[in-house]
Amino acid sequence: MANIVAQGQEGQKMAGSNTAVAGSDERVFVTLYVNNQMFGIPVLQVQDILVPESIARIPLAPPEVAGAINLRGRIVTVINMRRRLGLPDLENQKKLMCATVEYGNDLYSLLVDTVGEVLTLEADRIESNPTNLGNHWREVSSGVIRLEKELLVILDVERLLNTLVQQ
Repeated sequence: MANIVAQGQEGQKMAGSNTAVAGSDERVFVTLYVNNQMFGIPVLQVQDILVPESIARIPLAPPEVAGAINLRGRIVTVINMRRRLGLPDLENQKKLMCATVEYGNDLYSLLVDTVGEVLTLEADRIESNPTNLGNHWREVSSGVIRLEKELLVILDVERLLNTLVQQ
């Protein structure tokens, strides 16, 4: 089982986009932190935020798959975002959190260091990926937003999970 912290929010969708909009030119993101780097997922793609109580290992699963959890009777695959992004595991994994998303009629929980806040940002602030962004990160990012003190890397959930699902 998992402790549920928050559930996804209702909102509007732009035609042809999975990004939530607050106004016609604003985007709403749930922020996640992995290795002190801020990532954002469009709020409409986030089903739940939770603290996993226990993660059951899955034999012969790819290294990025941390295991599975039971979320209200559904089996949810947990993706270790540190491994997915080519980063070392944390020594103390007891404080990790998950953001649950739906992809291809299945639920996946992205295991991250912590979940931040919900940010509403202007769409015109979205820039293409910098050329010096690492390959592991560039392949799962749909762009970046420069904030006052940090860089928000926008996660493309479809690309993030597509390579894992096809293995």
